[in-house]
Amino acid sequence: MSLGTRKMGLGMATMLVAGNMIGTGIFLLPTTLAAVGGISVFGWVVATAGAFALGAVFAKLGQLDPQPGGPYAYARDFLGPYVGFQTNYVYWFANWVGNVATAVAVVGYLIEFFPFLAHPVARMLANLAVIWALTFANILGPRAVGWLESATMGLALVPILGVAFFGWLWFDPAVFMAGWNVSGESDAAAVSRAAAVALWAFMGVESASVSAGVIENPHRNVPLATLLGLAIAAVVYVLCSTVIMGILPNEVLRNAHAPFAEVARLALGDAAVWVIALCAVLKSVGSLGGWILLTGQTAKAAADDGMFPAVFARTNAHGVPAPGLLIVAVLMSVVVVVTASPTVAGQFARVIDIAVMLTVLPFLYASIAVWKVCYVNAVPRAVLYRYMVIGLLAAGYCVWVIMGAHPTVARNGMIVMLLSVPLYPFFIRSMREAAERKRFEALMAENP
Repeated sequence: MSLGTRKMGLGMATMLVAGNMIGTGIFLLPTTLAAVGGISVFGWVVATAGAFALGAVFAKLGQLDPQPGGPYAYARDFLGPYVGFQTNYVYWFANWVGNVATAVAVVGYLIEFFPFLAHPVARMLANLAVIWALTFANILGPRAVGWLESATMGLALVPILGVAFFGWLWFDPAVFMAGWNVSGESDAAAVSRAAAVALWAFMGVESASVSAGVIENPHRNVPLATLLGLAIAAVVYVLCSTVIMGILPNEVLRNAHAPFAEVARLALGDAAVWVIALCAVLKSVGSLGGWILLTGQTAKAAADDGMFPAVFARTNAHGVPAPGLLIVAVLMSVVVVVTASPTVAGQFARVIDIAVMLTVLPFLYASIAVWKVCYVNAVPRAVLYRYMVIGLLAAGYCVWVIMGAHPTVARNGMIVMLLSVPLYPFFIRSMREAAERKRFEALMAENP
């Protein structure tokens, strides 16, 4: 079989982008947005516009300079080695913090089967158990985790598409308007908050760019897959979020640990709740197992490039970076403890605030890099100006999200980002050695 036949075509790449966005992130997002109210529908409009600007940025980057690594690669090549180092560091940080949100979603829906998990201490222990069980599963036999992720891929669509398209049969405009703006802030501030939260739903917009190395005809398919996948995700998310707010009263939705299950209970009775909750749990477990392994592999790749400590590059007999996975599990456990909240919704909101804040920085760098990529590739002047405007809009959206974040979240995100400054000098030498080693290996491959 040739290499080309193993690569993804446009359809599969589009589903990769849409699938990375439509998934476990939406399972608790309506509860988080309920703290703002129905006015969050305008937040979705702003977030979708910002996501399309970011999507256009990644689409153009993927078209002009397709390469594995996505945001990190573009930051490194067009903004300098330190910015590349910082982007890789922050992007990795955001990924494992985001994994904690998925673990919270797993336990939130498990409460439907085991009500005692609603107690904060029991829920925290359950979160830790889920994280460590999947970590050891990856270390001992990652194929099983990969099989679980593949087998559960379509399960997320059962509750999500069911609510998005059939939930309107139970939609009540009066219920929707009764919780229009419950944030206690002005309409503008409420929309800003909702748009920042909604950006969590579009994490994955860079998937095709990151995966450019395994996509057929990346110059054509990466930009198309990015924009088509984004459009699919945006439609599904807006439909789901809006219809749930018109079915469940705001005071119920704000405290729901499993909003899709609550909708099923109200619409179809208790029997449907277990089906929806089981789909959500299995999909979330499969997704989390895959993301834990991916986070470990990302750290291994960074260690191979000299940007992370060598311990992250060590592998076991299965080829799995076991020490790196254990370190990630410890870090995730710390986040579970420090973000502990009396409610599932409260903890989920805290975690995604941190993850969004950290992810915005690589997106901001990519929005700036697109100007230089267009210039270096000598695109027509009209195209250059167009993407200067699009890049400026995308960068402006990223800055707006940062400015709209809670002060504590913004401060903590800034601390994490600034930690890369004292760390960078310790890795300059190893990065140079790794680059020289790769150049030597490439030369030997060309001249055996």
